[in-house]
Amino acid sequence: MSEPQLREQITQVTNRNEAFHGFADWLMFGGKLIGHNDPDHQEKVVKFNELIANCVIYSTACDITDAANDVAAEGQSVDLDDLATVSPYLTHTVRRFGNWTLNLTPPDQAPATRLDLEPRVLFAPKT
Repeated sequence: MSEPQLREQITQVTNRNEAFHGFADWLMFGGKLIGHNDPDHQEKVVKFNELIANCVIYSTACDITDAANDVAAEGQSVDLDDLATVSPYLTHTVRRFGNWTLNLTPPDQAPATRLDLEPRVLFAPKT
């Protein structure tokens, strides 16, 4: 652990992991207590909660990708450093206790999961 690069990498991974678990805890319905002593039931609750967290993160990442692609399509520059500061753990846009609808019909169009930024739109041209 005397290597600064290794310590920095471990800290980054630990921070990401803690951020995910904090987000998943925020999404948890019914509080932090799992009422049964049955390990199988507890595992199902944890896995379901992580599944919901991953779905919300995926949806937020798709929204961020769409927004960045729209900005780039308008000819505006998209700075990767600015884009890197946008967190997928947003809580103010999630209707935690709202009406959730499960629609199993496949969408007409696949979601945009690719960030299509050409080199000319990554950074503003220097004048």
